[in-house]
Amino acid sequence: MNVNADESLAGLWRQTGLPMIALERALLHGATQGFESSFAVDVAAQSAIAAVALAATEVDRLRTPGAEPQQVSVDVQHALAETTGFFTLDGERPSIWAAISGLYACGAEIGRPGHVRIHANFAHHRDGALRLLGLPEGEGTTRAQVQEALGHWDAIDFETRATQAGLVVAAVRSAQQWQASAMRAAIAEQPLVGITRIGDAAPRAWPAKTVDERPLAGLRVLDLTRILAGPVCARTLAAHGAEVLMINSPHLPNIEAIADVSRGKRSALLDLKSEVGSLALRGLLCDANVFVQGYRPGGLERLGLGVEAVARMRPGIVYASLSAYGRSGPWADKRGFDSLVQTVSGLNSDEAAAFHSAEPRALPMQILDYCAGFLLAFGVQAALVRQAEQGGSWHVEVSLARVAQWLRSLGRRPVDPQTASLGKIDALVAPWLGRADSDFGELVAVMHAAQLSRTPTGYAHPSVPPGTDQPVWA
Repeated sequence: MNVNADESLAGLWRQTGLPMIALERALLHGATQGFESSFAVDVAAQSAIAAVALAATEVDRLRTPGAEPQQVSVDVQHALAETTGFFTLDGERPSIWAAISGLYACGAEIGRPGHVRIHANFAHHRDGALRLLGLPEGEGTTRAQVQEALGHWDAIDFETRATQAGLVVAAVRSAQQWQASAMRAAIAEQPLVGITRIGDAAPRAWPAKTVDERPLAGLRVLDLTRILAGPVCARTLAAHGAEVLMINSPHLPNIEAIADVSRGKRSALLDLKSEVGSLALRGLLCDANVFVQGYRPGGLERLGLGVEAVARMRPGIVYASLSAYGRSGPWADKRGFDSLVQTVSGLNSDEAAAFHSAEPRALPMQILDYCAGFLLAFGVQAALVRQAEQGGSWHVEVSLARVAQWLRSLGRRPVDPQTASLGKIDALVAPWLGRADSDFGELVAVMHAAQLSRTPTGYAHPSVPPGTDQPVWA
């Protein structure tokens, strides 16, 4: 059964306990062109963005009593454009993939054919994969060398060894293989957007705002994320007016898309493993409303910043966690990104079958990353409403793998491989681009797709490199 965008939005909304009457204020419109997929990527993108925006209007309704509740409008083509992550800097489109990242056939030399996907955008992940294959580390090793080496590896064996080494590699599975796995069973028991009370606290007063200020104006968000879904969550909160302070480590690399996903944020550096950095973050927590983190499960606990510890430090906090495979099950501590979750969960295999392709086929955008980011922002706002009405500290959880299961639940549709127009991204996103100066150069990027009737979405700060700002609230 296929689900339309209105039905999907209603399903998301129902999970939070927010007033169902609010759905009458949402207009989901437009027609999908391009972005060919057998999965309902259009329904997912449009309903997830609409859920964030509608939740923002509920926050706004509580903060501006007596004002007319805002209407929400989301064009499906604009929503899809936003999930492409398209941007240019000074007229050039940066490459988002490292040279050896991507899909490879493997096992041909040992009679066990299969495929694996390697994520090597960070040098330490690239060099770890090359070491495992017995190849020279560094940028000089070619895809052809990697392909030849993988001919002697079974796909699952390579994934297992890579995982044990802390690398990010995924073996391609069919939907049937994934459905039969213990990991999928664990994920199926998790809510799509988990919202759990984690401690007692009195309701916290929000700062006053005018009727014309955006819904989240004055609410403070600490953004401890680096890879796409987490930064998208915090950027979306910024689009609705939140004061977002992004905290990066001075020792960790960032993705090329940081120029795009840093819009609306201030950006500081802190070494959380140092006493000075740890104390500075704890100081920031004292005035934060939301704490967003995308560390691998256990990472922040080792730094004394796990969910329970932060709730004790800052009663009333909304703590938001993003993960690849959730917080339980055999892969709870496994690294993963959108492309890898697509690979292991059968999405790439099913997409290939729909397009009559012999090679596994990726979806036309990193839809799991973007929808996970939007849904995390949705859950954050629902938790803020609960905190204001009920008190308590709250934990919001979203995983990429659970989002993949949700995407599958929206239904499939036939595609025509002869008319697919996946290569025309520039033309598809062109109506939705905005131009702005940034500290990275002139940034042309897709604007946020949600339109509110009284408070237009937008970004109060241009994107800046990590460390541009001091680690203090404005």
